[in-house]
Amino acid sequence: MTEKNSVGEKIRQFRENQEMTVEELAKESQSSVELIEKLEAGELIPSLTPLLKIARALGVRLGTFLDDMPQTGPVVVRNGASTNVVRFSGKSKNSEESALDFHSLAADKQARNMEPFIIDVHPFKNEEEHELSSHEGEEFIYVLNGNIEVTYGKENYTLTVGDSIYYDSVVPHDVHAAGTEAKILAVVYTPI
Repeated sequence: MTEKNSVGEKIRQFRENQEMTVEELAKESQSSVELIEKLEAGELIPSLTPLLKIARALGVRLGTFLDDMPQTGPVVVRNGASTNVVRFSGKSKNSEESALDFHSLAADKQARNMEPFIIDVHPFKNEEEHELSSHEGEEFIYVLNGNIEVTYGKENYTLTVGDSIYYDSVVPHDVHAAGTEAKILAVVYTPI
C-alpha cells in the first residue's frame, strides 16, 4: 500500500466486514470494478467524488477513511498544520499525480457531520478541460491563497483571496487552481 493511498485498506476492510464483493461495491457506488481494485491495492490516488460515493455505498462518512483513532472530545489543529494529509488525483488524467492535498482539520473526531479541510490546489501541468462531478451534500470554500476557479453547472466563478462560495454539490461542479498554486478552506457535508 503506498503512502499516497492509505484509504484503500480501509475501503477493503469495510467492504469485507459487510460481506460485499468488489463487484457489488462498484455497482452500489457507481464506480468501476477496476477503480475499486486499484484503490484497495493502493495503486491509485483516489479522486474525491468517487471516494464520497464509495463511502455512501458502505454507509460510512468520508472521514471514516481518513481517521485513525476516534476522539469524542474536541480536535485541535494549531495554525492549520494538520499531520493528516490525503492526496487526491482530482481530475488529472495521470492517476499518480496529486491535484489536491487535503489536510484534515477534524481527523479522528468521532461522529462528525462535516469534513473541514485546508486544501492545497495544484494547477494542472497542461491546460485541459475540467470534468464536472456531483455528489449529495453541500460544500463551502474560502480562498486563503491564490486564485480558484469554480465551475458550477454552466456558470464559472473566479475567486480570489478572501472570497467564498457555498453550493449544493448535487449540481455538477469542479474546483481547480486558476493559474498558480492556491490554498482553500473547504467544508464538505455529505449525508450518509
